[in-house]
Amino acid sequence: MKRSASSVPTFDSMILTTIQALQILGGSGTTEEIYEKVVQLLNVPDKVLEILHGSTSQSEVEYRLAWSRTYLKKYGLLQNSARGVWSLVSTSINLNDLDAKEIVRAVRDADKNKSASSGSSDETIAAIETLEGLAWHQQLHKTLLSLDPFAFERLAQRLLRESGFIQVQVTGKSGDGGIDGVGIARINGFLSFHVLFQCKRYQGSVTAGQIRDFRGAMQGRTDKGLFITTGTFTRDAIKEATRDGAPPIDLIDGEQLVERLKELGLGVKITMIESVEVDVGWFEKI
Repeated sequence: MKRSASSVPTFDSMILTTIQALQILGGSGTTEEIYEKVVQLLNVPDKVLEILHGSTSQSEVEYRLAWSRTYLKKYGLLQNSARGVWSLVSTSINLNDLDAKEIVRAVRDADKNKSASSGSSDETIAAIETLEGLAWHQQLHKTLLSLDPFAFERLAQRLLRESGFIQVQVTGKSGDGGIDGVGIARINGFLSFHVLFQCKRYQGSVTAGQIRDFRGAMQGRTDKGLFITTGTFTRDAIKEATRDGAPPIDLIDGEQLVERLKELGLGVKITMIESVEVDVGWFEKI
């Protein structure tokens, strides 16, 4: 959705809120959990959350929040694991002792000093990595949007199969309430349950009404649903998907979709660059 990005919170204005969010979450959280909590704390309107960063499937808020985490990590307040979990380095961090502008200034000064001595800064490298990430995200998202509806349904079928689902079938029957397919999810080889899924290939936001329509089509057929889209979900849609007393519906937005395709190697090739470093100290010990 193309709207003015001027109404989007700046990355530095979300720095302290990120720490607050992690404190509420118990000291650690996934990228998605941090995003949801920051949005809630700042009370960011849905119309702002729907603003995309360029032509990617990532929202402008998500993009800027990523920079907030990066600055906090460089400042020494956050750390992240290979599994995408971010955590506070200390549970005794006092927000009253921190200043977002000071954090930004300190990180940039440190990067300038490193740049002067090594010819490149961590911030420059991070910026390059971000741009490279955006490049493949944009290309993949554009490719997904160019698929015809039937091809996108087949892609969803392949995605679920590669993720461990069995007996995945694409139905796509007209008048079937938006149900595009069915599959069986297996958990550790012991438990299994039927899942109905719906695919929406567009760049807009899925609304709470569309989630309710999907749940209505699920009625009496299964207790679990999966909604896949190349776009995003409004905050009300996310709340509706997990509403108490209603059959739960898992959501996969465009950003999660391209990341999952990358993880599974579906239409995405990862080229590793070998780095060779001579250990001079090893030779000195001979």
